[in-house]
Amino acid sequence: MSTSGGSKAVVAALGSNLAIAVAKFVAWGFSGSSSMLAEAVHSVADSGNQILLLVGGRKAQRAADEEHPFGYGRERYVFGFLVSMVLFTIGGLFAVYEGIEKIAHPHPLDDWYWPLGVLLFAICAEGFSFRTAVGESRGSKGGQTWIGFIRTAKAPELPVVLFEDFGALIGLGFALAGVGLSVATHSGVWDGVGTLLIGTLLVCIALVLAVETKSLLLGEAAAPAVVAGIRKALVDGRLVIRVIHMRTLHLGPEELLVAAKIAVRPDAAAADVASAINEAEARVREAYPIARVIYLEPDIYSAAEAAAGPDPEATPGGR
Repeated sequence: MSTSGGSKAVVAALGSNLAIAVAKFVAWGFSGSSSMLAEAVHSVADSGNQILLLVGGRKAQRAADEEHPFGYGRERYVFGFLVSMVLFTIGGLFAVYEGIEKIAHPHPLDDWYWPLGVLLFAICAEGFSFRTAVGESRGSKGGQTWIGFIRTAKAPELPVVLFEDFGALIGLGFALAGVGLSVATHSGVWDGVGTLLIGTLLVCIALVLAVETKSLLLGEAAAPAVVAGIRKALVDGRLVIRVIHMRTLHLGPEELLVAAKIAVRPDAAAADVASAINEAEARVREAYPIARVIYLEPDIYSAAEAAAGPDPEATPGGR
C-alpha cells in the first residue's frame, strides 16, 4: 500500500486498538459493565478492520496477469467493503444486543474505577490515532470539506480510519457517560443506554462506509477537475482538435483508465495521426501519472455523431 493510501494511519490505528481492546476487556472483567464489553468488541472489530485494510493493500500490489489484465487495484475496495460489514455485524449489532439486554436486566457496576480509568486511557489513545489520520489526510484533502473528502476519496483506507476513529471517540464519550451515570444513580440502566448508543452509532457508520465503498466497487470516474485536465491535455490544437467522447474509470486508487475518441484534422496523414496519439498519451501521463491505461481512437469530428453520443464526463458530476 502506498503512503498516499494511508498505511501510516492504518498501522497507528491498529496499534492503538489492540492496546485499547486488552484494557477494555480487563475493565469489563472487573466491573461487568456492558458499555465496556461493547467497547472492547468495538476495538476488536476495528483491529480486524485495520488488518483487512493492510491485507487488501498488499494484495492490490500484485502485477496484472492474463486473467486480470488491468491488475488487482480494486482489491482495496473489496476489503474496504468487508470492513463496513465487519463493523456492522460484530461491532454494531453486538453492542445493540448488549444494550437492550442490559436495559432489560440492569445490575450495578462493580469496581467502577476500572472502566473509568480505561476509558480515559482509550480516549487518549484514540485521539492519537485520529490525529495521525487527520494529519495524513490533509495532503489528499486539499480545499475540500471533510465530508467532501470522505465522499470523493478514491483510496478507501483514510476515510475508513477517519470514520472509525471519530466514531470510537464518540462511542467512548457514550460509554463514559453511561458508566458515570450508572455510578451516580446506582442504576445499571444507564450503562445499557450507553451501550445501545454505541451500537447505534457503529451501525450508522458501517452503513455510510458500505454506501461509499459500494460506489468505488461499481467503478467511479476520475474527479471532475481531473477529467477536465485530461481533456485539455489531449488536445494540441494542431492535429488533435477536440475530444469527441471520453470515459475514465478508476482501476484502483492510484490507477486510472482513460478511453477517448479524439477528433483529428481531416487532411492528416496516417503517420501524423499515430504520432499525435502518442504525443497525446504522453501529455496526459505527464499531467496525471495515475493515467496508466490510455486508449485513444482517432476520428473525424461530426456534430451529428457527437450529439448522438453525449459524454457523461463532459460536465462535472460526482458520487
